[in-house]
Amino acid sequence: CGGKMHLREGEFEKAHTDFFEAFKNYDESGSPRRTTCLKYLVLANMLMKSGINPFDSQEAKPYKNDPEILAMTNLVSSYQNNDINEFETILKQNRRNIMDDPFIREHIEDLLRNIRTQVLIKLITPYTRIHIPFISKELNIDACEVESLLVSCILDSTIRGRIDQVNQVLELDKQSVCAARYNALDKWTSQLATLHLAVVNKMA
Repeated sequence: CGGKMHLREGEFEKAHTDFFEAFKNYDESGSPRRTTCLKYLVLANMLMKSGINPFDSQEAKPYKNDPEILAMTNLVSSYQNNDINEFETILKQNRRNIMDDPFIREHIEDLLRNIRTQVLIKLITPYTRIHIPFISKELNIDACEVESLLVSCILDSTIRGRIDQVNQVLELDKQSVCAARYNALDKWTSQLATLHLAVVNKMA
């Protein structure tokens, strides 16, 4: 499937377009495969870090409360609201509908990392110094995982700062936090434009 290939290569917008087209085709023909395809569409939507709910589309909306889809409906809602506790609870309570699908399962860590990064950025915004154990508690992961996430964010310039491992403190360049939030907004705007262009091209 082209959508799966694009998703594995990190081409989330292309994967989203492919899954959407496949879902529409399966839906029109009444194929039961539309359910699985819709789950993958939602997965691609989350990996794109899109602020647009996939169930707002005319084609997907009728399936929003379908028993097979409801877990993904709730998952994307908690993901877009950056609600880590709710996100993890949904994963635990819906193993059959979510985690038992190998393709979805292989991308769950990416989703968790994304949502933790978003919560991290929001969490550190008011501070120039913040204790790692506090971040650990808020993100519901141990201190080692917090440090790994912080290192990753520092390396890709999502945040600018340094880790004081002795005192277990993150020291921040205050301007970098604001920059990170603007960068996230720019990325969202760009994705919205890409989606709009894709829809226009399909209609042409």
